[in-house]
Amino acid sequence: MKKGITFPYFKRAKKHIHLPRYAYLKDMNWRDMPFKLFCINILITAIYTIGVLSALYAALLVPERETTAVMASGLINGIATILLIIFVDPKISILADDVINQKGSYVSLKSVSIMMVTSRLLGTLLAQLLFIPAAKYIAWFTQFLV
Repeated sequence: MKKGITFPYFKRAKKHIHLPRYAYLKDMNWRDMPFKLFCINILITAIYTIGVLSALYAALLVPERETTAVMASGLINGIATILLIIFVDPKISILADDVINQKGSYVSLKSVSIMMVTSRLLGTLLAQLLFIPAAKYIAWFTQFLV
């Protein structure tokens, strides 16, 4: 731990961190990317992003059921995790395995990885729109959990 937090290591890391270059993006074919996976990942990321904060805000909306509302964040994140494991992870794993076994191209894996990062960003932006409606839904739903 002492080695990792020294000035020479930070100086060395500065040489290895850089912005992506155009050459990294030039071979990608945007039409081959799975659009359905892109949309699903946006939605799942939005659910992850608003899980805790919407539950906390729902606790403010219904103070008589605040404990139930706050505990709903674990349920929301659990559902998002299950959705991620069922819909996103298998497809990414198959793509990575195909590249390792030389059945798929590295360029397609690179394209999908950039697509996944972009979908995470868009999912976070979508979460900003869903924050208040999700909090109101959690506040309404807590009446059935008590």
